[in-house]
This record gives sequence, structure tokens and C-alpha cells, in this order.
Amino acid sequence: MPQVSVRGKLIEHAETVFRRQGFNGASVADIAHAAGVPKGSFYNHFKCKQELAAEIVRRYSRGTDVTMLATDGLSATERLRAHFAAQASRTSSTGVEYGCLLMTMASEGPTVGDEVGDVVRRSLAAWVGVLAPVIEEGQRSGEIASRESASDLAAFLIDAFEGAGLRGKATRDEDAAMRSLDLALNAIGA
Repeated sequence: MPQVSVRGKLIEHAETVFRRQGFNGASVADIAHAAGVPKGSFYNHFKCKQELAAEIVRRYSRGTDVTMLATDGLSATERLRAHFAAQASRTSSTGVEYGCLLMTMASEGPTVGDEVGDVVRRSLAAWVGVLAPVIEEGQRSGEIASRESASDLAAFLIDAFEGAGLRGKATRDEDAAMRSLDLALNAIGA
């Protein structure tokens, strides 16, 4: 079995530390300890905590499963529901009380630094970008009644899902995000 590099260990364990403690609550020492490496070795691989956090957010975003959005034989609404259900399952698998990593970083706003903030904004824009064509398809077929722009509706669905996910984080309600998503889909006439 190949040996995991120190950089790989830091990346592998940092997501959990950031998710559980938030960006501001996580120290370089916490990340190094979780990875089982000396604190000083962190700086051999990353210039600062922000650089590692940006890498973790990029990795998290790349790991988002969007395959169900292109599933043949399902309506636009069914594909949207399946996509968000996969996201809810992903969050539940790591602990609903810790929430979505992307929203954890987004909720800390300017204190995460420009690099992390830019990656969060690009990740959210990319998410809107993969949802919008499915919504447009639903609008063309009449399945989605709302005539608002598909990009605005995609952002609305994300906001409803992630906002309820934050509430679910506080209340440990694993179903909050999907209940909100269903309400949002009903509101747009899906």
C-alpha cells in the first residue's frame, strides 16, 4: 500500500477539522495533530491556513456528485431532488451537526481571507451553473412553472437547501434541508 505524503495527510484531515471547528476555530496545530504530523511540517507544504482551506474547499467542490443531474428517464424535478438528496446524504455521513463544509466556510465570511472567499464564491457559482440547465429544461417542458431566470432559481434552491442545512446543523435535524428543498421546488411550480 502506498504511503500517504505529509501534504496528503494534512489535506485528508483538515476537512474534518475545519468542518468541526470552523475556519477560525481550527489552528494549524489542530490540523497537524489530526494528521499525525509535526506542526512545523505544515509550513513545508502550505504557506498559511488560508491556502490549505482553499485547497480543501476546491477538493470538496470537485467531489460533489452531479451525475444524477444528467440521468436519462428522470424529470428535471426528479433529477434536482436526487442531486440535493445526495448532498444531504454527504453531509449526514460526516455528521449533520457539522454541516456542509462549503457553508461552514461561507458563514465565516471575510475572516477566512480572500483566497478562501474566492474559492467559495466560484464553487457556489459553479453549483448554480450545473443546476440552471436542468431548471431551464424543466421550464421548457412546463414542469417548472416559474419564469424567473434559471440561474436565480438555482441560487434560490441552493439557498433554501443550505439555509435549512444550517438550521439542521444547530438542531441536528437531518431532514431540514430536504424539507426546505421540497418546499422551494413546490414554490417554483415543480
